Amino acid sequence: MDLTIGIIGYGMRGTELARAAHRPGAGSRIAAVCEVSERGRQAAASAYPEAFVTSDLDELLAHDLDAAMVFTPDDVHARTAIPALEAGLAVFSEKPLATSIADCDAILAAAHRSGSRLYVGHNMRHMPVITLMRDIIARGTIGNVKAVWCRHFVGHGGDYYFKDWHAERDKSVGMLLQKGAHDIDVIHWLAGAYSTQVQALGELSVYGDISDRRDRSGELMGDWFSLDNWPPTEQTGLNPVIDIEDISQVNMRLAGGILASYEQCHFTPDYWRNYTVIGTRGRLENFGDESGSEVGVWTHRLRGSGAPDETHVVAEAGGSHGGADELMIAEFVRFARDGGPTLTSPVAARNAVATGVVATQSLRGRGETLAIPPVDAEIAAYFDADQTAPAAQ
Repeated sequence: MDLTIGIIGYGMRGTELARAAHRPGAGSRIAAVCEVSERGRQAAASAYPEAFVTSDLDELLAHDLDAAMVFTPDDVHARTAIPALEAGLAVFSEKPLATSIADCDAILAAAHRSGSRLYVGHNMRHMPVITLMRDIIARGTIGNVKAVWCRHFVGHGGDYYFKDWHAERDKSVGMLLQKGAHDIDVIHWLAGAYSTQVQALGELSVYGDISDRRDRSGELMGDWFSLDNWPPTEQTGLNPVIDIEDISQVNMRLAGGILASYEQCHFTPDYWRNYTVIGTRGRLENFGDESGSEVGVWTHRLRGSGAPDETHVVAEAGGSHGGADELMIAEFVRFARDGGPTLTSPVAARNAVATGVVATQSLRGRGETLAIPPVDAEIAAYFDADQTAPAAQ
């Protein structure tokens, strides 16, 4: 029997992942959609003519559902995910889990209290390039991890993040959280440890100087995205308010003395991530992050630069994000139905947000080193046990 799913928020990402989750007769189907915009409701009704479509969250939660998938703007994740958890539904929350540490902790506490299953959409844990690097590390090829460096060239940044609500700090906090939550989670996963301290710097270097602004209420990113929107200084129709940074970097100290750094720039011509992981017996680095890209591994000493000792090709995979979205949705459906371990982790998702939030505080302060507040020990133990321990009373 199919898992019945309700979609909360039917925008760009909700549209993509709802499509992946709709497999009538094969395990799951979209049975209801809650969307506040008329455009979104019309699109949902067209895509899922048999589904119940509403603008009221309470009406969706009163429907006969097994699970809910939350794709609302980031700053209202807690206001939508918590009622769904308290209604007894398994919940998929798109990343970032929330835009504040307090909201993340409230979501985790609601899942713990209710016993409802919580899954967070960190799809990069399913990306072939990331799982390849993770497997190489797990085999001990480069020894014990001591450093992780990530450079993120966000070539689509102007279209993705500076033409709508993402550009406003009261809605997104900033790109070290909104965009960085992905990479910070991967850094933590590859290192096998969470950040304990951070120090960050950043600037609004390019998009703040562009005067061509436009209120895009009612529009979606697909309405304006184009590779022809180049160079960055000639972008048009940016969000009326832009008070976040378009270039930033953060240094992290992880548990066990592991050091990490993350740099992102939203006005590069190319769009990919480069990871370097250094261990006690060597290092690895990816060149490209799509199918057919390569991961080099160096395990012998050289006089200078040289070819890697091993070269691993990222496996071919169909679907979005190298097939990661489809794998993630399949894992969520299985988890919602049967429970058990998952590649993703709600605690890790919370810690990625906490690192991004505190790093942004450092960035907008004096660039000082700040501590990351740890998650509650009882909550951490519950999720470490794959959400199988008794729920809170």
